[in-house]
Amino acid sequence: MTNPRSLVSIVDDDESVRESLPDLLNEFGFASETFSSAEEFLASGEISRTQCLILDVVMPGMCGPELQDELNRRKIKIPIIFITGRRDERLRSRLIEKGAIAFLIKPFSDAAMLEALNCAFHVK
Repeated sequence: MTNPRSLVSIVDDDESVRESLPDLLNEFGFASETFSSAEEFLASGEISRTQCLILDVVMPGMCGPELQDELNRRKIKIPIIFITGRRDERLRSRLIEKGAIAFLIKPFSDAAMLEALNCAFHVK
């Protein structure tokens, strides 16, 4: 299905998400790196290796939509799957218009994440 070296970066301030999502991604055949903030991701040097970004909407400091804007400003095209605990159709529409692949509401199913990842990798 995917290249086992396909890197999916996870940016979420919630430690439980950073601990559980890599296991799921591994089951799907993806490598992953986790970051507790947008700033940590930007400073990591992993941007060029990241082939998909799973990004929390609400975080302290730079929020997910601000990171999306920063990547767009830098002309860095990484498929983004937003995850959030809040249902907000206007925000969802705005983020999709700016290029996000998916907007998943926590808790999301494994199948929903796999579908979003498949969409992300078909875009590339």
